Amino acid sequence: MNSSFSPPPAPSLSTTTPAPVSVRAEHAAPGAWRRAFGLRDAGVYYALLLLVLVLAVATAATGRPSYLNPVNLANILYQSSLIGIMGIAMTVILITGNFDLSVASVAALAAAVLISVAGLIGFWPGVVVALLVAAAVGALNGAIVQYIGINAFIVTLGTLTAIRGLVLIVTDGRSLSVDNTDVIAQMSQFEGGRIAAHMPMLALGAALIVIAGVMLVMRRGSRMGSFGIGAWGIGLAVAGTLAGPRVRIANPVLYMAAFALITWFVLRFTTIGRRVYAVGGNPEAARLSGINVNRYRMAGFLLSSLAAGFAGVLFACRLAAINPTALQGAELTVIASAILGGTSLLGGAGSVVKTVIGALLLFTLNNGFNILNMGANYQGVIEGTVVVAAAAIYTVGSRRRPGH
Repeated sequence: MNSSFSPPPAPSLSTTTPAPVSVRAEHAAPGAWRRAFGLRDAGVYYALLLLVLVLAVATAATGRPSYLNPVNLANILYQSSLIGIMGIAMTVILITGNFDLSVASVAALAAAVLISVAGLIGFWPGVVVALLVAAAVGALNGAIVQYIGINAFIVTLGTLTAIRGLVLIVTDGRSLSVDNTDVIAQMSQFEGGRIAAHMPMLALGAALIVIAGVMLVMRRGSRMGSFGIGAWGIGLAVAGTLAGPRVRIANPVLYMAAFALITWFVLRFTTIGRRVYAVGGNPEAARLSGINVNRYRMAGFLLSSLAAGFAGVLFACRLAAINPTALQGAELTVIASAILGGTSLLGGAGSVVKTVIGALLLFTLNNGFNILNMGANYQGVIEGTVVVAAAAIYTVGSRRRPGH
């Protein structure tokens, strides 16, 4: 009787247990690679590459200047930089499960404040004042949403309108400009500076290669993820070598790249990043785990408004002037960039790198329309179709995954 309930012999355990594990490992790796290169995870990269190739062929066939001219590509980066900066912060706030429609209005207010006070107190004190005003709006949005409990969409829609009114008050309904030549020179240096493209690209490529190596050695994340980061680093280093000193990148592009790299690193490799995703994915579980959900969501609103304020500072520095309608409607482009990058409007999922690629996709479209002399009537139709198609691809991709 007792012998019938004795445990199985040790050899049978050693021979039978590893088998299912190895089988799962064999099947998991190809599945992970398929997901990484599938439409949901890599669709925005394919779309940008395909669009660039189509425009390159179209410009060559019509006898227009080459679309792949490095100067034109650098110009696209420059045009998309402000939307990219705001889009990175928008991605974070969407990941936390909230929404911010007021970003473009906050940027316009920060620009108007800077133009108004820079001539009186100097450029850098003016920048500080503009960013403090932007942070105050973010704190107000966050407090109303988190502590009063009003839906973020409604709150930020209201502040969008109210802040537009403040812009009209600050500007008195007319265009403002800076007359102080010293301040204008500082603005031009801060926003209009250029640096040879190969230097930051080589530096960023080397940094990503080092990060990939550390991930492999310390076994942080998947091996596929490490290879992907390393491939990005090698690609940037090669592109920087090919670009050489003849291609120059504007300062706003560098600011966008630095902001994207820092935010990506925090979200990917730190406890703060894991908590941000947890707050958006399942706030109740996050709260039961000891995470202060309100604090993280408040921080998301502050980051969003500060990034918008910084974008507004850059916008004001471009012409050292501002008009009351500046950046009107830009909030929709910011949100579209995040959606194109696959950020979930329900929270818990998103990638700042893909959001930047989404912004590049939209401005590549605009740039292509201008080069091909396509009428403005068609631009909105095509851009809207692209956004809806991207949302459809991500939705269908989610439903096809196991468990969806």
